[in-house]
Amino acid sequence: MNKYQVTLVRSSISCSETQVRTLQALGLKKINNTKIFNDSEAFRGQVRKVQHLITIKKEK
Repeated sequence: MNKYQVTLVRSSISCSETQVRTLQALGLKKINNTKIFNDSEAFRGQVRKVQHLITIKKEK
C-alpha cells in the first residue's frame, strides 16, 4: 500500500469552515506540520479539498 507524506504549507485563515475541518481531520494544525497517511479513497478526497494548502510527497 502506498504511503504519502502531507505537509501544511499555507495557513487556514480565510478558508471555508469545511476546509478547516478537513485539515483538523488530517491532523494538520500548524504550518510545516507533517503527517504520513496510507492511500485510500477517503484520503484522496480530503487532499483534493485542501490541495492549495498542502504539499504531498510519496513515501518510499
